[in-house]
Amino acid sequence: MCGIVGFIGDHQAAPILLDGLSKLEYRGYDSAGLAVRNGTDPAEVVKTVGRLKNLAEKTDDGKALPGCCGIGHTRWATHGEPSQVNAHPHVSGNCTGSGSGKVESEVVGVHNGIIENYKELKEKLIRNGYTFYSDTDTEVIIKLVDYYYKKYIQDPIDAIMKTMVRVRGSYAIELMFKDHPGEIWAARKGSPMIIGVSDGETYIASDVPAILKYTRKVYYIGDLQCAKITAGDVHFYDLNGDEVTIEPTEIKWDAESAEKGGYEHFMIKEIHEQPKAVEDTLASVIKDGAIDLSECGLSDEQIKDISAITIVACGSAWHVGMTLQYAIEDLTRLPVRVELASEFRYRNPILDPRSLVIVISQSGETADTLEALRLAKSHGIKTLAIVNVVGSTIAREADNVFYTLAGPEIAVATTKAYSAQLAAGYTIAVHFGFVRGTIDREQYDAYIADLNTIPAKIQKILEDKERLQWFAAKFAHIRDAFFIGRGIDYSTCLEGSLKMKEISYIHSEAYAAGELKHGTISLIEDQTLVIGVLTQNKLYEKTVSNMVECKSRGAYLMGIASYGKYEVEDHCNFVTYVPSIDPHFSASLAVVPLQLLGYYISIARGLDADKPRNLAKSVTVE
Repeated sequence: MCGIVGFIGDHQAAPILLDGLSKLEYRGYDSAGLAVRNGTDPAEVVKTVGRLKNLAEKTDDGKALPGCCGIGHTRWATHGEPSQVNAHPHVSGNCTGSGSGKVESEVVGVHNGIIENYKELKEKLIRNGYTFYSDTDTEVIIKLVDYYYKKYIQDPIDAIMKTMVRVRGSYAIELMFKDHPGEIWAARKGSPMIIGVSDGETYIASDVPAILKYTRKVYYIGDLQCAKITAGDVHFYDLNGDEVTIEPTEIKWDAESAEKGGYEHFMIKEIHEQPKAVEDTLASVIKDGAIDLSECGLSDEQIKDISAITIVACGSAWHVGMTLQYAIEDLTRLPVRVELASEFRYRNPILDPRSLVIVISQSGETADTLEALRLAKSHGIKTLAIVNVVGSTIAREADNVFYTLAGPEIAVATTKAYSAQLAAGYTIAVHFGFVRGTIDREQYDAYIADLNTIPAKIQKILEDKERLQWFAAKFAHIRDAFFIGRGIDYSTCLEGSLKMKEISYIHSEAYAAGELKHGTISLIEDQTLVIGVLTQNKLYEKTVSNMVECKSRGAYLMGIASYGKYEVEDHCNFVTYVPSIDPHFSASLAVVPLQLLGYYISIARGLDADKPRNLAKSVTVE
């Protein structure tokens, strides 16, 4: 995954581009580059390997690149190793060495996405006299635009549209044409892109935080559309080259929410923002003591007619789905199936015409989840999206949308968006159960009352984080960790294990506790860390027994239990407690110590918790 930015206006472009890229570095950070035009002069390209700070140093924070029109890129390598030559921007002409300097090429561009048929296109271009200097698929698409631009009437719209028809895959591209100073051209399919306008200047980015400090008025360019961007203006075109109208969207987030605000990392800041994210998400649908999903577009009649639910998601959002499977099935008595989007879309799923498919994605742009949504819709199945980004592709294409109110999430490892998704799912479970008559009014009121206590209870856990920091420092050296639990506790373990491995690089696995004896317990050795989640009263004793079996084989036990279960200290070496809550909602509390544990172990190991290696925030390529 990559981050792209663009700017055209009255101010110097390079400092604005660098500032925007700094907000997108979570999307890619193995190389970075800028291309800036000063009036009618050719574009000047500067590229570096490594973090964005290297590019800032090379350009004197942008001051060494004069010009008011430019594009920028942070790369997360897919085709071609991280190198200065493979870094973006790419050019349509020949290039040697670093690829930096004044560019006489007709086309300069940056790209986010993957071109699936790039080898076929590359061979076509080679037959037509083009040579290639990089190993990237991006150079292919830039030279294909150049090919059509020269072959036809040197019209950017025509060249871009012919390229879009010819290319297979996903992309968001920004282009500057030598003969069209004062213009940036953009196009997209699958990969996200937004365009913001304010006070005679125009901004382009792959995500909102990059331009939030400059404008709140943004346009979401549609799939298979292109845009001509000038200072303070933008025009959109469809595949036929006809101009189309897109209405702007106003971003509600505060600019400060995309800054660290005194915290060392975005991740710990976002962990502390969870009470507000959950409170805001719950308040958006809980009104006057009742749950109102009318803004999501679901009527009571539709809810009563649902025969089954399929939840489709990736990564942490899939873990949310695993938790909601237990809660929704128990409260509604509807059968619920949870699917990995990357698997769901490549088989021939059996879907009841009266079923509901719920897709979960923080960004609303996750490639596999988006394709799963489209697959469900192609079968005529009703869809509901739980997303955090207004106007995102999944939000636009789903039949119904539940917006979480987590605000911008910058750290690669999700925390507050995960918690907001859980909160949204809980309200769906409770409301569906009440509408369908599987829970009565007294239960309904009690569940809502419990939901409203979650923010304060998360805050209570955060106030005791120093003990977890101490524990993390003690175990920062471990090689393996195992997370075990039953029922909802098992789904919480899945998320805790992911947090551990993705930001601390420690091998960790999550298991349903009852499965330990079916092979896994053979991996337990002296001082192996085993973390048991113990919030489900009906399953508590069974999970403790499984933990004791591990201890007898040399494991060091950490327990996460509800207040009052103090006898667990007789079995565990270290215990952290969370407030009691209805067991359907316990994941919202039990996950917080696991987030903190992963974060503090990462810091104790000297790692960057915000930017774990080889990972990107939004996976918008397959």
